[in-house]
Amino acid sequence: MEDIGLSLQESKDLLQVLQEKIVHAQVNAFVESKRACEHCGKNCRKKGSYPILFRTLFNDLPLDSPRFYTCTCQSQQTQKTFSPLSQLMSEHTAPERLYLETKWATVIPFGKTVELLKDVLPMSDTLNATSVRNHLVKVAEKDEAQLGEEQYVFIEGCQRDWDELPKPDGTIVVGLDGGYLRLWKEKGTKFEVIAGKSLATDRADKCFTFVDTYEPSKPKRRVFKTLKSQGMQANQAIEFLSDGATNLHELQKFISPLSEHYLDWFHITMKITVLHQYLKGLLKVDEESAKQYQEYLEKIKWYLWHGNVPKALFYLDYLADAYSLENNYQHLDGFKKHAAEFVTYIRNNQGYITNYGERFRNGEIYTTSFTEATINEVVSRRFCKKQQRQWTKKGAHAMLQTRAKVLNEELEECFRQWYPNFRPKQNHLAKGSLIAPRFLMLSYMFLVGLLRL
Repeated sequence: MEDIGLSLQESKDLLQVLQEKIVHAQVNAFVESKRACEHCGKNCRKKGSYPILFRTLFNDLPLDSPRFYTCTCQSQQTQKTFSPLSQLMSEHTAPERLYLETKWATVIPFGKTVELLKDVLPMSDTLNATSVRNHLVKVAEKDEAQLGEEQYVFIEGCQRDWDELPKPDGTIVVGLDGGYLRLWKEKGTKFEVIAGKSLATDRADKCFTFVDTYEPSKPKRRVFKTLKSQGMQANQAIEFLSDGATNLHELQKFISPLSEHYLDWFHITMKITVLHQYLKGLLKVDEESAKQYQEYLEKIKWYLWHGNVPKALFYLDYLADAYSLENNYQHLDGFKKHAAEFVTYIRNNQGYITNYGERFRNGEIYTTSFTEATINEVVSRRFCKKQQRQWTKKGAHAMLQTRAKVLNEELEECFRQWYPNFRPKQNHLAKGSLIAPRFLMLSYMFLVGLLRL
């Protein structure tokens, strides 16, 4: 049984031989096509050559890059020498290899990515975790360069122009939340990463992530681009939900003229739940006070659920009196601290509180629970769970960008924009390529390699 068909090692050897034959044939054909002068047709004199290393999926190939003198018939202002391969190979890593390294590195650690690629492909021994990481950062920076300049205001046009636009389908709901990673330079400290998810009625959901404290991150531009990719237009209704953090509020401003901003109900209930846990311990020491504060919390929660902020603020004043409590409860200071923080939290965000009960009855989204799942999928699974490593802001930002591209199924399209012939959507023979009968050539090289083996 084990001798039937090709083994993995035999297939690696075959692919390695084929790759070497094909690449050398393509390179030689391209160099010869560029050697003749475009004006007089004479072949340019060869000055010399220098070696380059081209990294492919099927081993690293050393190539000889010749350099030619510029023809004497051309203007003296042109370069004296030129290298044709420098025009063909602006990079020394094949796009297919760059794509696979980036894609797998967003899913599993860099070291595991190297092991996986070496298991199934005839990769060179020089491939290591550092080179995979560097390639991922390179892809992220290339995508960042095409993002456009950051702006504080993205609203353009006037009401008359917006009214002439076709009526959009439904509302886009955007949830924003933050997570924390350990900083590499300062052990023991953490920095925040922002993750969000955009839910459109007639388009696929999309996530976006970034390190907003990393200077080149362009956070507002990235959110705007995500919404535009889902068909957002100026008359599109957009609802932003967040936990009330100042940086998240700033991120939402002036992206759309019809945007609405709400405080997430999940974070309100989470803070109330923490206070209830403290009161369970307080019951054993000061039953009367504990029951009184439990009643206040229930009323506050009820009024906030129905969007009655003035009534909620009335009972919040009673909750603020927790500073006057004095008893032997060992966690009393913790309760006072959380009670004061909750009062401040509601007062600072009272303008973003809506009638959550009404939204619930109408089937509208009122919590960022879907964003919590995004934090887990985008950040925790790759950065935190079972992978407790430190990150630089640059490295984390690059990883977040490429991981979001993979999850949104956009990475392949990015490579297709950079390299037009990369994995064409329609499987057909490319016309006008370097070697026109490419399919015939590949078949011929396959037979040659098979005979050599």
